[in-house]
Amino acid sequence: MTDWAERNGTVRIEAGEVPARFRGKYLRVTSYRRDGTPVATPVWFVQDGARLLAETGASSYKVRRIRANPAISVVACSASGRPHGTEVPARAEILGPEALEPERALMKQKYGLDRIVMLPIYRLVQRVRGKSTDRGDTVVLSITPDDTGDR
Repeated sequence: MTDWAERNGTVRIEAGEVPARFRGKYLRVTSYRRDGTPVATPVWFVQDGARLLAETGASSYKVRRIRANPAISVVACSASGRPHGTEVPARAEILGPEALEPERALMKQKYGLDRIVMLPIYRLVQRVRGKSTDRGDTVVLSITPDDTGDR
């Protein structure tokens, strides 16, 4: 258990490590609209024991869909969202601002230079598209794959 988890009373799932198929750079998170239509989004993610963590905007449609239905599916993917394997069912939980600091530390370890180069470009593109890049409304998605066995 991480120091942060111990300090904040977070319970880690003891099922073990996340399978190797989730150890890439991008994770395609498929959430579902109210009518059941799947919507896939590639995200950066980090591993924390048996769960995956991803940072996203609190007012994003992805978060709205997950609030309505925490059942999602995930698969490792390319930056464009092309899957690298078979999707597996998972459950998502929306964590509050207290989860940002430890998640960002893990992201910094995993992505290092990518974060320095890519995040400013991403924010610029979002601004050009007219979307808010205010980081004050950020949440962490805690994703637990239902199938933790390697295939």
